[in-house]
Amino acid sequence: MTQKAIFYHAGCLVCVAAEDKIAEIIDRARVDLEIVHLGEAPDRINEAEAAGVKSVPALVIDGAALHINHGADLSALR
Repeated sequence: MTQKAIFYHAGCLVCVAAEDKIAEIIDRARVDLEIVHLGEAPDRINEAEAAGVKSVPALVIDGAALHINHGADLSALR
């Protein structure tokens, strides 16, 4: 069974470093990983917020938001 994961970020240095590490360690055979740059897809900010994301970078796995570091609050991206 494949899990769904979405990595939300804003493109800052903290976010890009986290994206690189996530992409390196996630087993793509077991996890369907989608990467969403909220600076390029601002229409998905509400989706991230509804998933429980408060700040980016954050990884949402099967509906659970995991905050990796504090790069930017979602409110700063609006």
